[in-house]
Amino acid sequence: MSFLSKLKERLFKSSSKIEEGLETIMEDTSSPVITKENNASEHKQDVVSSSALPFNKQKILEDTGTASNSKSFISKLIKNNKSSKKQRIVDDKLLESLEDLLISADLGVSTAMKITASFGEIQYGRKLSMNEIKLGLANEVKKILDPVSVPIGISKGVLQVVLVVGVNGSGKTTTIGKLANQFKSAGKSVQIVAADTFRAAAVEQLEVWGERANVPVLKTSSGGDPAALAYDSMMRAQKDGTDILIIDTAGRLQNKSDLMEELAKIVRVLRKIDEKAPQTTLLVLDASIGQNAISQVEVFQKTAEISGLVMTKLDGSAKGGILVALADRFQLPIHAIGIGEGIDDLQPFDPEEFTIALTGVEGL
Repeated sequence: MSFLSKLKERLFKSSSKIEEGLETIMEDTSSPVITKENNASEHKQDVVSSSALPFNKQKILEDTGTASNSKSFISKLIKNNKSSKKQRIVDDKLLESLEDLLISADLGVSTAMKITASFGEIQYGRKLSMNEIKLGLANEVKKILDPVSVPIGISKGVLQVVLVVGVNGSGKTTTIGKLANQFKSAGKSVQIVAADTFRAAAVEQLEVWGERANVPVLKTSSGGDPAALAYDSMMRAQKDGTDILIIDTAGRLQNKSDLMEELAKIVRVLRKIDEKAPQTTLLVLDASIGQNAISQVEVFQKTAEISGLVMTKLDGSAKGGILVALADRFQLPIHAIGIGEGIDDLQPFDPEEFTIALTGVEGL
């Protein structure tokens, strides 16, 4: 199965939420719905009156929150065929409905407003089918994602320090193992530093990945000083001619000032060796936390000067839209996304693939 196929499968709840929401919007009888059969005779005006009833926001949230698993394939096919024949005039009411839908898909208020405003500027007054509306929204999403699709930069001939941060349970340790394996497979010499010295399970997990990728894992005694380990490991990596040094850190809670200060200390000692270190600081985020990811980026950005994001656990929760909100708000590079535990389930971020999977559009 290709990565795009897996991504579509894992983001099914997100794409289903958007598709079910669009079906509800197309069925909304409080605004004119045009079918191809009666388009010419029954609906000659392109824009409806602004006095139309307000959109029922609660209805769209309820309808999009639960996908009907009991529908047979045939009944769903018939419904989709009917929906594809219907058209809606792009007016203020439709734009409000689309904005609510995008908010319910976890794109956030600001990003949802930006997308619908841009969509409306292009399409206002036109009669569009559900597929045309979906494609228009997908194009707006892709506009936001394209600029942040940036691979991790690795220079030749000089040690690259990759510092990886994130809260407990974000998938940080697994991400480090997968990155180490990918760098090693690309012919780079790699070392991992297990600087989460207070969680034995993290060290053990890294050692498993290290064995799998044939990458050494540097560690210290339980409860040892993470900053001292990071400093010693960087000195050793320079002497060994290592290409990439990946440093794990404790899963810090963003409201724990002492732990955040520990992270800042690691950065300070690394810069005693090389003022440009760490060359890359990755924040690993769990997609399922939704809008809470925004506050995590804000705090870690202040403490560790985040240079890029990795989004994990895009595994079928209806929270995939948060990645679009993050791209829109912070414009930080999104280096990779993860959709599972498999060794190949972390891949460079592809905005077109992600947009297709998120919106359910057939192609861009």
